[in-house]
Amino acid sequence: MWLEATLLLVALGAALAAQPWRMLTSRKPLVHERHGTPSALWTPLLATLVLLPWLWALPSLHAMPLQLQWSGACLVVLMLGWPLAVLVLLAVGALAGLIADMGWEPALALTVWLGLAPATLALLLGTLLRRFTGERMFVYILGRAFIGTALCGFAASVLAQALGQGLPGVAPGLSLVAHWLMAWGDAIVTGMLAAVFVAFKPEWLATWSDDLYLRTPR
Repeated sequence: MWLEATLLLVALGAALAAQPWRMLTSRKPLVHERHGTPSALWTPLLATLVLLPWLWALPSLHAMPLQLQWSGACLVVLMLGWPLAVLVLLAVGALAGLIADMGWEPALALTVWLGLAPATLALLLGTLLRRFTGERMFVYILGRAFIGTALCGFAASVLAQALGQGLPGVAPGLSLVAHWLMAWGDAIVTGMLAAVFVAFKPEWLATWSDDLYLRTPR
């Protein structure tokens, strides 16, 4: 409990220091927006707050042999950027706790290991990919959105299980297999949506820029 609370406070402090709300209040045009229009990030932000809490709360609302939950945190990072994603994922965790009528301790663990941990790993992986491969559309979609989501989601699950947050009533080996399969399901959805957004709604991706990823190589 104390570990989760510490991790949450550290992530919240770092996110607030970046003042991510300026991305929503600024009326400066983004790469794909018309001049003077509000930030297009309101659409993915509100969609996340409406849909994701139910997906997080679903296993607690039904009796299931494997209490597996779809994270979606890596997709939220791609859409909103890490600082704003942290604030949104905290709200998602609180809403999921209210929907599932769980105590604050399970809601805290849910928020940290299903939201903040994979989101932070996705940020680190994205930084490394840009550092060593540059800005390439193929790397963005396949590396960050698809394979990166699978690796970050599974790594967060392994870390949570190592710290005592394993699946109740499930052997550790079977739990790892379940988390691995679930991570790839998350990766397929994230990779597919990222590819669609890059093609048709790039303004919904705060981590994407035509000027960087579609520039003509010299």
